[in-house]
Amino acid sequence: MSTVDSPLGGIVNVRRLVMDVDKAVHRPDILEIAAAIEAVAGVEAVNITVTEIDIETVGMEVTVEGEGIDTARVVTAIEQTGAVMHSIDQVVSGARIIEAVPRSR
Repeated sequence: MSTVDSPLGGIVNVRRLVMDVDKAVHRPDILEIAAAIEAVAGVEAVNITVTEIDIETVGMEVTVEGEGIDTARVVTAIEQTGAVMHSIDQVVSGARIIEAVPRSR
């Protein structure tokens, strides 16, 4: 199991990452990106959803789940395929996965 050192001290067990990722229209294909991410230690599942397409790029939401996910290696795996990670939009860590509960205002 891989873990991440927290800047506040202690260790963070990353179980889910949701990222905004872009790629060129023609290369790499999403299967290549999924295979590269799945090869990273701690990754048990990958979900890639295309969210937008324009003339040159494809925007995707990439969700990764597992235990002790090595976040830096996930980002490196994405970049090595030729895709670009723009942001990490969700992190779930700890002993179990909890789903976000929408707040009502």
